[in-house]
Amino acid sequence: MGKKKRLGIHIEGSIYAVDEHVDIDHDEFLDKFIDFVEANGWMFGGGTYQVDEDGEAVK
Repeated sequence: MGKKKRLGIHIEGSIYAVDEHVDIDHDEFLDKFIDFVEANGWMFGGGTYQVDEDGEAVK
């Protein structure tokens, strides 16, 4: 019998501030997100990028 595969969570979506006049700083978000992930003994593998209100990548 083979080794059981680990289960994880795939996240796909966008995060915006509740206040529509506030933008989320990408670096600040990543710092808080990684702190949250690591505080729970988890790890994150993947990428992130800033998007506008239409979900389009900001260059």
